[in-house]
Amino acid sequence: MRHPVIAVLALLSAGASAQAADLNWNSNATSPIYGNASAAQWTGFYAGVSGGYGWGTTTNAPPLAGGQANNNSAGWHLGAQAGYNIDMGGFVIGGEADLQWASIGYNEPIVGGTFEAKTDFFGTVRGRAGVPVGQVMPYATGGLAFGRGVAQESTGVVTSQTANHFGWSAGLGLEAQATSNISLKAEYLYVDLGEQAYAGLPTGNRDITQRFSIIRAGINYKF
Repeated sequence: MRHPVIAVLALLSAGASAQAADLNWNSNATSPIYGNASAAQWTGFYAGVSGGYGWGTTTNAPPLAGGQANNNSAGWHLGAQAGYNIDMGGFVIGGEADLQWASIGYNEPIVGGTFEAKTDFFGTVRGRAGVPVGQVMPYATGGLAFGRGVAQESTGVVTSQTANHFGWSAGLGLEAQATSNISLKAEYLYVDLGEQAYAGLPTGNRDITQRFSIIRAGINYKF
């Protein structure tokens, strides 16, 4: 996980510098999107939408015949978030909850068909803490995570089982205020949804663990 995190942090830092230099937020120039009025006030409720890409590891135990326990997983996610910030003057704290529809998982061949294990939705409830620099705020976040997993075997007949997963999430992000009400964000999160038992599958009962990283972009509106 170290290299993706370093890459994301570099991207976030570059984005902040580019916004400050190229978008000229603090100048007297006018823009239909980026106003010259001060937007560096973070206190209040907000809500928005976000989406991105996830990758990680799905553990399937015991391994399927000819397969392995740890399998690379990947997929998309799209959803919404809402939260509240308190601007303490040089330091911002708050909380955020989000819910994401997703298809993050893997599949492998079995006799006569395929086996698939994935997360089809997940959410988090997290605290956030950031240090605003003008209209740009880098932040750290962490809290609880939950999701629904699906294990499915397709061999002419589809057999599917679901289970609820619970775990934790932590990450880093960068949010930038375009106006006093609209902000854009980029975020990296690591999500550990833990292990759950899936019973009643033709290949037998199995314990499946879902762990993945996500990168996403979003837009928020502050009320």
